[in-house]
Amino acid sequence: MSAEASVGGHAADSAQSAVSQPAFHNTDEFRNHGLLGSKYVKLNVGGSLHYTTVQTLSKEDSLLRSICNGGTEVSIDSEGWVVLDRCGRHFELVLNFLRDGSVPLPEDHRELEEVLKEAQYYQVQGLVQHCLGAMQKQKDVFETVCRIPMITSAKEEQKMIATCRKPVVKLQNNRGNNKYSYTSNSDDNLLKNIELFDKLVLRFNGRVVFVKDVLGDEICCWSFYGEGRKIAEVCCTSIVYATEKKQTKVEFPEARIFEETLNILIYENGRGSGPGGLHLLDSRGSGSSLGAEEEGASGGDRRVRRIHVRRHIMHDERGPGQQTVYKD
Repeated sequence: MSAEASVGGHAADSAQSAVSQPAFHNTDEFRNHGLLGSKYVKLNVGGSLHYTTVQTLSKEDSLLRSICNGGTEVSIDSEGWVVLDRCGRHFELVLNFLRDGSVPLPEDHRELEEVLKEAQYYQVQGLVQHCLGAMQKQKDVFETVCRIPMITSAKEEQKMIATCRKPVVKLQNNRGNNKYSYTSNSDDNLLKNIELFDKLVLRFNGRVVFVKDVLGDEICCWSFYGEGRKIAEVCCTSIVYATEKKQTKVEFPEARIFEETLNILIYENGRGSGPGGLHLLDSRGSGSSLGAEEEGASGGDRRVRRIHVRRHIMHDERGPGQQTVYKD
């Protein structure tokens, strides 16, 4: 009788113990095998709820497949939702890639980087490669585009030049800022300066920052900057005298402009900071001035090369024998 009571008491204790066990517990066995045999999966990713199949999550050898086959521990709440402590903003995109094998990616570079981070976290290698390919295309497109800033104020110009790490070439072009009439070839030379600017932009794209200024006081003037300061200047305008009136003449010193553009490359990647870079610029001879007047102006403790086109005097009112004529 006592034996039967003992057996009965043991059975009752076992039943009570079984009832006291919670319906969902965090044992390793439950975590590893909670999704085995299931067809559908409910995912709670940072508060974003998703309902999908085990087959979809298992298409690639990823973290999601490891979760489904029990290789990775997960937390499941009392309602059966698999809780993933991750932002759910781009998880729908990850699911759609697993479903279709391809998915449209966002054009914004920052969002694309966010998608790449999620793909790397979930170890979906197909989506990782898809994101990397899209980012490379964006980089290629960006490098082939020539962007030319337009100056809108002196303050903006100073800030741009001071913060730019690349050499800067500025073309100041303001045809309307003229008191006199233009000579016959001035308009053609002005267009040639603009065309040369466009060609230099294409040739040195990515190495030099080219800037246009259509609000300045100069009609046509090139300025060259390195390390936040002006290095050289080529002014292409002058006043000439022709039969009792003054005229504005625009020159096109193509060789000198191209030379100064090459000189400014010494400041690319900060290479002009050392004494060697300064020596290269200062040792340039004056024989290549191409009929221009070169002035040295102090800019702090360094010189600024200002090259002005020689003034061509075609006629003046001085007496015979005192007139001076300079020919092109």
